Amino acid sequence: MADEPLRLPSGQGGLTRFSEEIHSKLELSPQGVMIIIGIVFVVLLLLHYFGGKFLTS
Repeated sequence: MADEPLRLPSGQGGLTRFSEEIHSKLELSPQGVMIIIGIVFVVLLLLHYFGGKFLTS
């Protein structure tokens, strides 16, 4: 039993560190995200009120 090597825990405490050099090809500002959310919200409202006319014959 004393001849087995002792296994010590990782020095990072189980944290995984990802490379900080990877950059997304699509970067949006917070204002851009809010504009996209607003557009999606308006489209959903329009579909809710007028979607039945478009989807039924």
